[in-house]
Order: sequence, then C-alpha cells, then structure tokens
Amino acid sequence: MIPIRLERVSKRLGDTLAVDAVDLTIQGGELFFLLGPSGCGKTTLLNLIAGLLEPSSGRLWFGERDVTELATNQRNAVMCFQSYALWPHLSVADNIRFGLDVRQLPRREQDRRVEEALALVHMQGFGDRKPAELSGGQQQRVAIARATAVRPACLLLDEPLSNLDTRLRQEMRGEIRSICRATGLTTLYVTHDQKEALSIADRIAIMKAGKVVQVGTPAALYSHPATAFVAHFLGQANLIEGRVLERSSAGAGAERVRVETALGQLSALTNGRLPSGVERVTLAIRPEQVKVAPADVCSADQSLNRVPAKLIETWFLGDSSEHELECGGLRLRMLSVPPRLDLPADVTLHLGPAELVVLGEAG
Repeated sequence: MIPIRLERVSKRLGDTLAVDAVDLTIQGGELFFLLGPSGCGKTTLLNLIAGLLEPSSGRLWFGERDVTELATNQRNAVMCFQSYALWPHLSVADNIRFGLDVRQLPRREQDRRVEEALALVHMQGFGDRKPAELSGGQQQRVAIARATAVRPACLLLDEPLSNLDTRLRQEMRGEIRSICRATGLTTLYVTHDQKEALSIADRIAIMKAGKVVQVGTPAALYSHPATAFVAHFLGQANLIEGRVLERSSAGAGAERVRVETALGQLSALTNGRLPSGVERVTLAIRPEQVKVAPADVCSADQSLNRVPAKLIETWFLGDSSEHELECGGLRLRMLSVPPRLDLPADVTLHLGPAELVVLGEAG
C-alpha cells in the first residue's frame, strides 16, 4: 500500500495550462477518483502520475521515493485504458503473462501469477480464449488482471467502463471495488461519471480548469460542496443567488443566515462560519430535499422556508418522478421517491434551513 503525493504539480501543453499547481495526497490502498468535466485536466494528471508525461514543474512521490524524473517502468505504475489494449492474437493467459515475461520472471512464477489474476477477476477457465471471444466486461476484467499480475505500486484506471452498456457498468463498479480491496492497491480512477464516483470511491478530487477545487468523501462532497460548481457538477443542485441580510450564532460553530433572494427571504444554517465581509452568497439545495404541499396546506414546522410555486412539468422515471417548478422567476427541480403524478398546479415549497447549503460565492 503505497501513498502518492503531488507537490505543486503543473503541466503546460502548448499555450494551455492543463494542470495548475496541484497539491494532492492519495493514501496507500485508497480507491481515489479524479472527477470533472471534459478538458478539466484529470487524464493529463493521471498521465503525469503514470510517467507518460513529464511535469512542467512540481514533484511527485510514491511513498518516500521521488519519482518525478523516473520512467513508467521504473515507477511500476500500471495503466488500464478505455480500449483495454489487449493483444488480439494472444490468449487471455498470454495477455496476462505479457508483463511478467517482459520482467523476465521464471515460467513457474508466471503461471502462478496468471492463475491468481484469473481467480481475482473470476475468470478461471478462460485462459485459452482470445479477446474476440469475450464480452466487453470480460475484456475489461482481463485488462485489470494483466495490470494486477505484475504487482504494481499503483493501479491507474482511465475511464475503464466507458465502452460498456449501463448494466455492465453497474456490475463492473462492484467488481473493481472488490479487486482493489482484495489486492490493497493504491488506485486512481479517472471518470466524468458522477454516479460511478459516488458509488465506489473512498475519496474524490473534483477538478476544474486544471485545478483541484475540492477533495473529500462522496458523502461529504455531496452534502457539503464548497462551491456552486461542485454543487452543480456532483449531482443536480438548485442554485439560488442572494444577499446576506442577517447572521446569528446557531451553536457548535455554525451560523444562521437570513438571505434575500428572488424567492423572498430564506433562512439557512451554515456548516461553519462564513468569512467576515461576505455579502453575496449562493444557496444550494438538492432536488430530493425540496418538499411541497398544496398551496392551502400549512406545515406545523415553523422553521421551514415556505415559497409559493407553480408546477411546470412532471417526468415519470419509473422508481421516481422529477418535477420542474417556477417560483420568483426561477426554475427549480424536485425529485419524488416514490413517484408523484398528482401534484396540483399551485404548491408551496418547503425548504429546510439545514438543507440549504450556503456557498460563500454568488454564481
């Protein structure tokens, strides 16, 4: 279990600063995700860690070893690509054996590791098949088996499930997490799929324009995004801009703030104290946290923010329904589980102060 540390790592590609002064520590044995939109620098950062690119500045460490100027084979970092990169003319066993043969391991040791790798990905008995005889999910398992067979310092996965259909993607998520747990490998996983990251990551780094903007566990990032970008990118979020009118202590280091918005004055609880002088903020609330009642029904909970709204559209999603609501000139989304298909045209939104995340920025 080897930790990976990046110190002010940057990479310039032509006139573009693809990775911008990234400081990051991945714990040994951690399944760590780099998540962000296309072009944010996540694959470039993965290639820097792999040794496929040289940093323009900064240092990279595998444990106590400075690997900044070492080639990929000297780092023993193994990459699994989107395309699987299997040799079509070789059998499954020989594809897995390839890296072991390059390392000139004795044949008996190679055979042992090939069998162990096949067992790890639940493909015993497939060793004599060719890649063309396998499904996409099975080919991905072989690529991972080949990577783990060489006992790498870290496993690097670049959009490994992008070529699979939805059912296989969901199946392989669990497989990858199980493999990482069984091997104890430090694993970096690049994706733009939020559900993929939320479902199996130990921690996630959200990237934007070459920078890491927030790092945390899936639950922490989802519940307490630091910026409007993180709130909107990691799952859906309703964003409401406003001006702080009043601040008061809510105990345990938190604050209660009253914010003037297009929906009227809203009360929200912060997760900590806002920096002094902050006047403009963005309030974020997840669609599943928006509750509604008929316009003529009042809640007994006096702490709730109540906002009149009109139902614009409803979408039936099977196990849930999504609703678009208009209030104060804004369009908000609400998610109902189980689905609700009988909402009246006029409703009252109930927004809990603790569920309104206060972001110290507008927009």
